[in-house]
Amino acid sequence: MSSMINTTYDLLYVIINQGLGSKVLHKAKEVGLHGGTIYYAIGTVKNPILNFLALYDEHKEIVLMGGNETTIDQAIIHLNKTFKFYKPNHGIMYRINSCRMLGSRFNDCSEHINEKEGESMYHIITTIVDKGKGEDVVNASKEAGARGGTIINARGSGVNETSKVFNMEIEPEKEIVVIIVKQEESESIVNNIRVELKLDEPGQGIIFVQEAAEVHGLFHQGK
Repeated sequence: MSSMINTTYDLLYVIINQGLGSKVLHKAKEVGLHGGTIYYAIGTVKNPILNFLALYDEHKEIVLMGGNETTIDQAIIHLNKTFKFYKPNHGIMYRINSCRMLGSRFNDCSEHINEKEGESMYHIITTIVDKGKGEDVVNASKEAGARGGTIINARGSGVNETSKVFNMEIEPEKEIVVIIVKQEESESIVNNIRVELKLDEPGQGIIFVQEAAEVHGLFHQGK
């Protein structure tokens, strides 16, 4: 039987240069996180006005970890001290509040869902498209004011996503594009991606937006 956990459960993402993901996990374990997932991506950036990633087309590692609110707080402090995300080009770290986490344990934090409402300055725009269209997503976002993003390789198996080669079903490769933008820029960027990539048509892709509860590593020019 699943047990109910009354504390909030947060997700912590770290985007960092290739080769440092394992060190991030090691340091996070020192403050009580029990592990995480590392996956690989390519970063793009338009200019240094708002540095999302350090260099154009630079290979990155994304580290995903989960834990209760207190442990994530401690991890943020510890990782910031180690990797110096407060300095330009040292990577990005952001947290997302999650509810109804299923897996090793069940967590329902509906009673906490509005506690931090209104505090987020940034939105995380995630777009999933066929392989080869990730750059089109980035370009569409730049047209609407975004500065860059991260392209992640993946695979799809949705109802409109299988094809047959020699009578065998093949799951096409996908690209996931993650873009962090200011909250006030989000709507226009999402709309431009939706129109340019024809996401209203079946099988063309999906897009969704999340609030970032806390972001480290984004810099404004002149500040």
